[in-house]
Amino acid sequence: MLIRFGKKKQNKWHNQKCEYKGIKFASHKERDRYIFLEGRQNSGEISNLQTQVKVELLPAIYKTETVQMKTKTKEKQVLVQRPIYYVADFVYEKDGVSVYEDAKGSADCLTKVYALKKKMMLALKGIEVVEIYNPTEWTHVNYGKKPR
Repeated sequence: MLIRFGKKKQNKWHNQKCEYKGIKFASHKERDRYIFLEGRQNSGEISNLQTQVKVELLPAIYKTETVQMKTKTKEKQVLVQRPIYYVADFVYEKDGVSVYEDAKGSADCLTKVYALKKKMMLALKGIEVVEIYNPTEWTHVNYGKKPR
């Protein structure tokens, strides 16, 4: 039996995981954004709302190795580098255009890995990721600038 003393360790950004209608969210802001977008979808402003959409930025890299068996040689593929993915919090259609959104607590919460993947989305896929700081905000925040 495991007994814990003291408080549960907080994560880096102090967000709390939560669930709504069987969907798991990384934070309350992300959940609130989903509820807001769900209302927009029900009113017909957007369509095809999806959560946690995975986009492959770079494929996996394999190399061929020759393995010597007792009677013959066999070639097999060996993974050298795993693929790189970007996972968008929300993707939906608005006015015939796909919108990729990422819910953020604040502009201070942006990591270098996130910034690099966001740049790769634009450069490699031509997809601009929209950062949302206020869950009920309909007009999007300027890119790379802190909210006021």
